[in-house]
This record gives sequence, C-alpha cells and structure tokens, in this order.
Amino acid sequence: MTLDTVSGQTLIQEQVASILVQPLEAASVVLASGPRIFDSSEPLKIPTLTGSTDPSWVAENELIPDSEVTFGEINLMPSDRKSIKALTKFSNEMARQSNIGLDAVLKARIVKDVADKLDTALLIGDGTLKTVTGITKQAGTQAAVLGATDADSFLDALALAAAAEVTPNRWLMSGADFFTIRKLKDTSGKYLLESDITTGTTYRLFGIPVTVTNKLAAGKAVLADMSQVAVVRDIAPSVTVLSERFAEYDQQAIRVVTRYDLGLLHPEGVVILTAAPVV
Repeated sequence: MTLDTVSGQTLIQEQVASILVQPLEAASVVLASGPRIFDSSEPLKIPTLTGSTDPSWVAENELIPDSEVTFGEINLMPSDRKSIKALTKFSNEMARQSNIGLDAVLKARIVKDVADKLDTALLIGDGTLKTVTGITKQAGTQAAVLGATDADSFLDALALAAAAEVTPNRWLMSGADFFTIRKLKDTSGKYLLESDITTGTTYRLFGIPVTVTNKLAAGKAVLADMSQVAVVRDIAPSVTVLSERFAEYDQQAIRVVTRYDLGLLHPEGVVILTAAPVV
C-alpha cells in the first residue's frame, strides 16, 4: 500500500497566508493638514507681538511720537513634556516560523499605533499629566455653534474667522457630521459639499477642504488656518530593535518612541464648532 507523506516543513509550520490582517483604524490628520513644524528637543520660546503700533500723521520737521509695542511669547516643549512610547516583545520561534517577516510587520504596526496616539493627542489631548494639549483644547480659540443640517452655521464660523483677519484652509469634522452635511443642497438642488477631482477624493465646503476624522466626536468640528498651528517635534516615531535585552527568554523586542508638542501662534485662527445641546 502507498503511504501519504508530508514534508517536515509542513509538520512544523501551519499553512498560513503571507499577509497579516490588521485592525481598521483612523487616518492621521493633524500633521497631514499643514501645521508649522519646528524641530527642537529643548524648550522652545516663540516671541509674539501682543499689540500693534499706532502710526501718526507727522508734518515736516515735527517730532515723531513713540509707538509702544508689547511682546509676549509662546512656550512649547517644556523639559518635562512626556513622550509616547511602546515596547513589544516576540519570541525568536515566532519570528522564524512566520511567513510574513514578522519583525518588519511589527515595526510598521507599532509605528502606526504610536503615530495614531500622537495624532489623537494633537487634536483632542487635554494636556493633563504633562501631555500635549490638542487643538480643540487650546485657550483663546473662537467658538461657534455647529448645525450639521444648517449651512448657515458654517458661514457663521467663516464670518468669525474673517472678523479676526484669518484665512482658514481646513475643516476637520467627524464622519457622522460629514455625511449629514453631505446631504445638504442649495436652492438649485446642488450639493453644498463639492468634490475636487483634481485632488483625489477631497471635498470642499464653501471652498475650503474638508478632512474627515472620527477622532472628533459627532457634534464637534474645527475650522482652522493650519499655518497658525505650531507643532514642535523632538523626535518622529523612532524604532529600536532590542535583540539582546531579552536573550535569556530567547526573545526580541521592538521599541518605538516619539515626542511632540503643540501650540497656537494665533488662537483666533482656530474656530471650534460645537453642536448645541439637545433640550
């Protein structure tokens, strides 16, 4: 009789697909929206003018009056600003038996997770325990009412920006609010949200690009001039492979570290829209 045989490799290694199915995740939005980035590992002070001069009409040979100017500063990346860090261990057996280059996949995965945590902090971080204060929690921003079914609420936000001499260049909103707004039409039946075919799937609301992020809860949106958002970068997500640290367990580890801070050069350049409470 004939015996069916299998290779030793098949006995050792299960048949698995050479891909790793990763979880669904939100895309990073803050750093991709064009903030002003400063590289510094030390505390960074950005000087500001808190008042304007008052020029005068002066005749020939008359004394030019003094114009007092007041200064302030924005303090970012204090020495005690915390970092975002992650460390993941895996066995050498797992690395050898994997079909997919496990170390490379883990590097990419951990970097993405750290970047997502950072992006969330840059957007909605509350600044507690020496962490980052996100855009929506910064002091001095302007406030407006968000009416996802009322196009005028977005015009009101634009009016606030215009009154502050701000030219906004980005809407940030949740997916739920986006698709509610997506249904709005003008009197001629044309959708208010316009798709920009020259830039892929970008949509514009009153001419300003819209970025959808579910890191913002429904009922919260941001209208901003992103050039007024200052991001200080000490270190972008950096990977270190620890091949000997856990040698007694026959393990390796991957460590990822990043450190950022955020501030607003002109807080009035950001309008935070919040839905009115339901009564």
